[in-house]
Amino acid sequence: MNFTDTLRFAARAALGHRLRAGLLVVAIAIGVAAVVVLTALGDGARRYVVDEFSALGANLVIVLPGRNATGGVNVGSFVTNTPRDLTIDDAAALTRRPGVRLVTPIIVGNSEIAVGGRLRQVVIAGTSAEFTAIRHLSLAQGRFLPAEDWHRASAVAVIGATLRNEMFGNEAALGRMIRVGDRRLRVIGVLAPAGRGLGMDSDELVIVPVATAQAIFNSNTLFRILVEARDHDALSATRDQISALIKNRHGGDLDVTVITQDAVLATFDRVLGALTLAVAGIAAISLGVSGILVMNVMLVAVTQRHTEIGLLKALGASPRTIERIFLTEATLLSVAGASIGYGCGQLGACAIRLVKPVLPAWPPTWAVAAALGMALASGLIFGVLPARRAAALDPVLALSRH
Repeated sequence: MNFTDTLRFAARAALGHRLRAGLLVVAIAIGVAAVVVLTALGDGARRYVVDEFSALGANLVIVLPGRNATGGVNVGSFVTNTPRDLTIDDAAALTRRPGVRLVTPIIVGNSEIAVGGRLRQVVIAGTSAEFTAIRHLSLAQGRFLPAEDWHRASAVAVIGATLRNEMFGNEAALGRMIRVGDRRLRVIGVLAPAGRGLGMDSDELVIVPVATAQAIFNSNTLFRILVEARDHDALSATRDQISALIKNRHGGDLDVTVITQDAVLATFDRVLGALTLAVAGIAAISLGVSGILVMNVMLVAVTQRHTEIGLLKALGASPRTIERIFLTEATLLSVAGASIGYGCGQLGACAIRLVKPVLPAWPPTWAVAAALGMALASGLIFGVLPARRAAALDPVLALSRH
């Protein structure tokens, strides 16, 4: 029996027991689809976070109030106890460092905005004129905050695109007065739509001078300081310069956390990469279970097909041929299940991208290859025992059991 005959015979045998074959195919398809969808979700989250930070440029240094005890980067790096305030003067001092190109102080808080009887809770960001250059934001209308002394609390504001549409509708926004907290501010600019970045949705943001925000929130403490280094190769040196300056200004205590964009990216990439591998491993367990199901079903098939096996042996089929027939059948079922699972997994990943367009949920090539390879391998490996049992049957005994 040549390869073509073996393939045809195995295919007919599988189709002759549609329910059994269907259950096998579904089991394998579920395992492959789970791996594809879950790895697409995990890798999409990783790429989303990396893209968010990469959009800010390659030379970013972030200064956060409070000292992280280990000096590393984790969730606690962004929520810390503040032994000493990080101030506007600290930010101004950083502008004089040789490795620094741009500096912008940031203070963030929630407040209520009122326009012509319309009220809405919004996020207020107090910053400086350098903010758009560091964050790579552009304006749809008007101009950004004036380049002035950071201690000057000018009564001006720049609003996000979504906020402009909700609060002003078809009316012009430029030049209009808005009330933010207890302050009346004039709208001088509208940001172009940009979405989220660094935890803030710029489309729903009200940006005011940093001193104005401090007056609104009655606080002198900055949320963070963003620094853009002149040279990416000197990023570590610039970080060290910033740390030394802040330590000197704070009485010899380094009570802030200074992190580079590269460190943040590496940490998130490592954590989310490990998470992707973990969910892929969990999903791959179902492929192992599917392999066991392949073995069980094929063992049952051997029992049910004693007469067929005996007849083949009586006609001269060798044990190797019988073994090859059963292995081919297990492989065909595994290929069918892997193919259907791959298609379903890609549809699931596509559905995630449609529901969450910001999430690049594309399954990584390694995950797809691993899922398909494991599905085929499980079919072959777990099909060996039933195939050998069928090949070892005595033709006389097999025919006598009919």
